[in-house]
Amino acid sequence: PKSTRGGAVAMAPRVLLGLRDAAVPPGDGLPSQGTASKLGGSPDWRLSVPGIHPSCEVCRAGLLHVVQIYCPLEGSQYHRVINVFACATESCWGNSESWKVLRSQYLQVPRNEIQDCTWKQEQEWTQAATDWCSGADDWGEDCEEAPAELCGPSDSFPRETQCAALLQRMSLGGNTRPFCDLTQEEQIKPSSCGPEFQPYYISVVDEEDYLCWDHLDDAQRLLKEYQQREGVDLEHWMSASYTPGGSGEKYEKSEAEKRNQIFYKFMKRISSCQEQILRYSWNGQPLFITHPPSDFQTRIPSCNNCKSKRIFEFQLMPTLVNMLKTKENDKSIEFGTAVVYTCEKSCWTDGCSSPLEEFIFVQEDPDQRLFK
Repeated sequence: PKSTRGGAVAMAPRVLLGLRDAAVPPGDGLPSQGTASKLGGSPDWRLSVPGIHPSCEVCRAGLLHVVQIYCPLEGSQYHRVINVFACATESCWGNSESWKVLRSQYLQVPRNEIQDCTWKQEQEWTQAATDWCSGADDWGEDCEEAPAELCGPSDSFPRETQCAALLQRMSLGGNTRPFCDLTQEEQIKPSSCGPEFQPYYISVVDEEDYLCWDHLDDAQRLLKEYQQREGVDLEHWMSASYTPGGSGEKYEKSEAEKRNQIFYKFMKRISSCQEQILRYSWNGQPLFITHPPSDFQTRIPSCNNCKSKRIFEFQLMPTLVNMLKTKENDKSIEFGTAVVYTCEKSCWTDGCSSPLEEFIFVQEDPDQRLFK
């Protein structure tokens, strides 16, 4: 929590963690009321949207689909999906220009129609397909009140790891407007071209559920190995005062010292849940793996569509690297973290037939061996 000018305490934005779940079955169909969060595979475009196959701005090779995140916002009438693509050419690894982020939105259906098809969808969907936005007890919601895509069998996951409509509850403000129908032409279909990473569903947990001392042993072991290998004293750097760009620094740290300090903070934060492949925190703070450029905030471009500023929404984590494999095992990518910024208004024009591009900043992993 942080204090505001008036003395009130402002709560830090909630952090949700994405974890790899069950493999997506071949030819798995998705209901029209939403779409699944997943890694790999191909994007689930609507029929009214032409198949989109982005290419690398550096080498012009076709990009591979990395993740699809279903992340609707409370107070909005739209379903909302973000797809991330990356280049598998080794010389392009770690290059932000070799990645692409596309945001698409489409109208929701009325709640009464959703309730009518709830039972059928519960039979067709696995918990893995819906867990990212599944119902949670702490929100006091049940299946009669929540959209149908949020409801489904929940016995396959421990009670404490189910996070109810967490992304569904993240709000831009404003009241929910009447929902509109999805026509038959607007239903979702997969779009595929070229090689694909093997697809897995993504489930969601709340980071707070993992923040306990029981999970720190492995992180301490990894940090000790890193310090011995690099001959550094990370605890010493962490205890020293340093303010980037400040005039009152006790001493000027070397670039290596600053790099190791940021990396230590990164490792310490993820130590409670090392299997996380994604961190989601609408309008929160990213977790950098190395020190970003001093002018980084000024480098984040405004929304191409409405010119509003972009805010942090989610980032991909290094654990994801080893999960991105093709069937032939001939394609892969490596990165430290990929940080996604999206339009703060989540702007969209009714009838728009093409996704909107958002901004991504990629950092290389200073020591990929720690995540092997």
